[in-house]
Amino acid sequence: MTVSSGAPRIIAMIPARLGSQRLKQKNLLEIDGVPLYTRALRKVKDLPCFAEVWANSEADQIGDLARAEGVPFHKRPESLGSHTATSEDFVYEFLMAHPCDYLVQVHSIAPLLTRDEITRFTEALVSGGHETLLSGVNEQIQCMMADEPLNFSRTLMDMTQELVPIQRISWSLTGWRRDSYIATYEARECATFHGRMGFFNLRRPSGLVIKYEEDYEMVCAMAAAGIGD
Repeated sequence: MTVSSGAPRIIAMIPARLGSQRLKQKNLLEIDGVPLYTRALRKVKDLPCFAEVWANSEADQIGDLARAEGVPFHKRPESLGSHTATSEDFVYEFLMAHPCDYLVQVHSIAPLLTRDEITRFTEALVSGGHETLLSGVNEQIQCMMADEPLNFSRTLMDMTQELVPIQRISWSLTGWRRDSYIATYEARECATFHGRMGFFNLRRPSGLVIKYEEDYEMVCAMAAAGIGD
């Protein structure tokens, strides 16, 4: 997918909040001496499907990393960097400042995402007519919630390959149509899951998001083995 005259204007945004609670400053953790945030900038900044790529954070340290890679920095208000601020709030604030047709949010804490997946996700967002496109991994195995079956029956032992997959959302990538997101947010409804919604299946490594120390250890081991972009 290449941006051309008359094509929808698609912006990529890479968010970072340094005030994370579970794993401190996880966006600055390194793989092979390169911060996760810098790895994401390098992966996305030259993709031809995007008209623009922006860093988005309340932290000047993230802005320094972005400028070092030639990526513009959107500094959101300090209040949107607290642990009580929601993603809906900072996405809305960003969209109000950056006209586009679609926004693709790329999380730096999913470092095994490939450039090809990001491109195909963006194509699917537009071609599928989605207002919301989520990403994650299909879990084709028996799954439960609140001690009850989700995709299997207690009365029959199905082959796992015959089960309906559970679509586990990883948040590695998320895409929205700008105008409908803004309208939904301003109506005080949930913009994150608004409108025509779809699911984009990722490779299992790409659905691994770093939230805890053990996630980081797994990603480092997989990166050392050559898995990922």
